[in-house]
Amino acid sequence: EVQLVESGGGLVQPGGSLRLSCAASGFTFDDYAIGWFRQAPGRGREGISCISSRDGSTYIDSVKGRFTITSDNGKSAVYLQMNSLKPEETGVYYCAAAPREYCSVRESRYDYWGEGTRVTVSS
Repeated sequence: EVQLVESGGGLVQPGGSLRLSCAASGFTFDDYAIGWFRQAPGRGREGISCISSRDGSTYIDSVKGRFTITSDNGKSAVYLQMNSLKPEETGVYYCAAAPREYCSVRESRYDYWGEGTRVTVSS
């Protein structure tokens, strides 16, 4: 029953923007933190950002000032606004859910994962 579905990926030029969406169902949304992760071709998965009602939001240093994570509890959805995108940020982007006290960009406490949405940053 638990489901996380990402959308909003696509092709964008360097310096451009995308907004990714994560739609959640099958669990009590307010009890969980939602994180965003990405995996570049040939690279390991990297945490980007997390949001929870308890702890607010956090970001890795490389995206601070460019990416913004938001949530809409009424829609059980989380969004990632990505601005000034760089070619090295090409990859598959995933959302995941963890108990809300474990809001983190570290992967270990996340229980549920989406299938990912592909982002390509290229001219």
